[in-house]
Amino acid sequence: MERVSAFDEPLKKLLGGPTAKVMADHLDLHTVGDLLHHYPRRYEERGRLTALTDLPLDEHVTVVAQVADARVLTFNGGRGKRLEVTLTDGHGRLQLVFFGHGVHKPHKELLPGRRAMFAGKVSVFNRKMQLAHPTYQLLDADPMDDAGATEAVDAFAGKLLPIYPACKQLDSWRIAKAVDAVLPSAREAVDPLPASLREGRGFTPLPEALLKIHRPATKADVAAARDRLKWDEAFVLQVALARRRYADAQLPAVARRPTPGGLLDAFDAKLPFTLTDGQRKVSGEIFDDLATEHPMHRLLQGEVGSGKTMVALRAMLAVVDAGGQAAMLAPTEVLAQQHHRSITEMMGELAEGGMLGGSDQGTKVVLLTGSMSTATRRQALLDLVTGEAGVVIGTHALIEDKVKFHDLGLVVVDEQHRFGVEQRDALRSKGKQPPHLLVMTATPIPRTVAMTVFGDLETSVLDQLPAGRSPIASHVVPAKDKPHFLSRAWKRVREEVENGHQAYVVCPRIGDDEDDPGKKGKKKTAEEEAATADKRPPLAVLEIAEQLAEGPLRGLRVEVLHGRMQPDDKDDVMRRFAAGDVDVLVATTVIEVGVNVPNATAMVIMDADRFGVSQLHQLRGRVGRGSAPGLCLLVTEAHEASPARARLGAVAATLDGFELSRIDLEQRREGDVLGQAQSGVRSSLRVLSVIDDEEVIAAARQEAVAVVAADPELEHLPELRTALDALLDKEREEYLDKG
Repeated sequence: MERVSAFDEPLKKLLGGPTAKVMADHLDLHTVGDLLHHYPRRYEERGRLTALTDLPLDEHVTVVAQVADARVLTFNGGRGKRLEVTLTDGHGRLQLVFFGHGVHKPHKELLPGRRAMFAGKVSVFNRKMQLAHPTYQLLDADPMDDAGATEAVDAFAGKLLPIYPACKQLDSWRIAKAVDAVLPSAREAVDPLPASLREGRGFTPLPEALLKIHRPATKADVAAARDRLKWDEAFVLQVALARRRYADAQLPAVARRPTPGGLLDAFDAKLPFTLTDGQRKVSGEIFDDLATEHPMHRLLQGEVGSGKTMVALRAMLAVVDAGGQAAMLAPTEVLAQQHHRSITEMMGELAEGGMLGGSDQGTKVVLLTGSMSTATRRQALLDLVTGEAGVVIGTHALIEDKVKFHDLGLVVVDEQHRFGVEQRDALRSKGKQPPHLLVMTATPIPRTVAMTVFGDLETSVLDQLPAGRSPIASHVVPAKDKPHFLSRAWKRVREEVENGHQAYVVCPRIGDDEDDPGKKGKKKTAEEEAATADKRPPLAVLEIAEQLAEGPLRGLRVEVLHGRMQPDDKDDVMRRFAAGDVDVLVATTVIEVGVNVPNATAMVIMDADRFGVSQLHQLRGRVGRGSAPGLCLLVTEAHEASPARARLGAVAATLDGFELSRIDLEQRREGDVLGQAQSGVRSSLRVLSVIDDEEVIAAARQEAVAVVAADPELEHLPELRTALDALLDKEREEYLDKG
């Protein structure tokens, strides 16, 4: 029987059930290998106090600091007790708070002058940063006993104190003790890098790198270990992607070349404007791909409003010209209807093939969504199976088993990060042979993310805006500090409407009967109340719409739009807004992607700090689409010194989506970005930073392509295959496959 490798041993065996369960549930660590790859986030030097000045809000942190003072306060007429401890590190201060029965022990131990490690979640109370009920470990038994202090730190981690990514249930120092228990297994690490590559680049052997990253003696140890481990991550991931691209290149597809004098030429001839140089260049790349006999896999990324839909439509028409069908998959019904409307308008009589008054060169453009009437749906399905409809636009309703195509040649996916990867694959399987695939995104993606998350797609970038687009002025409105700024914001909305324009107001929540976790469940304790006192639920569409209609925007035509409305009602509101019959649309982020109303010039985003940078940029792209200048007001109650305010400042300061995507990546770190984009990748990137390590990723990609070209099945590299299997168990391989 095959012996289980030390790396595959379940943690339960070494650490006991309770600790192993917390690690599995909260940190996704199940085996010895998982824990050995759970690297310290940073290292504290002994004797150096942590900077308390830049702690991230709402994150679980570990700090090493000194107690400046501690005092017990009473509340509730003397019935409740609260211990407040102030920490210092010479630069900043941080408050700790303990309640009720939890006051007694820290009150005895946390005396002024004591040093300790503290772990907890950073919150704000009364405008001050605090940790409520942190766990702590004293680093000195007695303030006067230096030898004791030295011993405590030494016992913990020698010269450099590793600080691990932790969770509420398990502090960094308990994780460190668990790592000590599994560290001997590091010697059995199987090295995935081919020997020639490892020696050529002078890398530390893998077992040594693992020992050095967890228990470094010097900073040089940390640097050497990180360099080595980054390469492992980048290389194994790039080999997986290179194999994916290699396999795709072996698949057969029907080459689709447009017919001269056909539908595409007829469409180009009736365009009232000329294409930008960028649109021409990208169209050329797509047409070259479509003309080959293996499936195109291309990512088209372009700024909001750079004309991606036009490029995609021309590709679809080229495929129809060549006798195939093209399907466009949109993430929401509102967007599918909008695409259908704008495409049929752009095509005119060319979208009425086979109909009275339609063009001989035309085709039928059908819409397919879940909420259509049975009769309309039946007709659309019939048009698809007979080939009468060359172009279909729809939501995931397109993916259902009932939908059959005559000859599906091209799938265009709009905003792929909103799609389940299985859905995209299901649509690809509807062609007789794999159809060509074009993925569009209006979220600018830094090159490194394109090389990792979308590494199996070739990339085209549209970075020119069409002529006639207006600039958008963006401003942060600090509603809490300066309430008169908010009143002025509503006056500005009125001015825009008086000048014949329209406005959006965006809120994070719908409101009314939405599940509010605060409404049900057990009563909060005093400490929980105190910890969440500054946190109110996000503002809601239904409440804000009512307040505006009765208050600052009284007399204007205010309507709402959100995801829980019936599809017909949504479409009706959008049509009336597009026609100018609604002055102000109060909406959730359903308007984020693709909604095009050139007369809408102003947008007010409520609780703007609750949205990500890329999302704010997407939302802002809904205004300034006509000839009048756009205005975007970011309303927030976030504290002036908070990271959230810095984020909003960055959005207000630039309209460059690529610059913002870089900031977004830095703010969220890459875990989020990769986690959303593809399962399986997030957990594989532990030290590699998609932000900072562009050179490593690019070099690893090059090496990976060479390795796969020489040995596609990796027959001569069994260790690399083992590492690949660990990265891509079957499920993850499928995710990369569809991602």
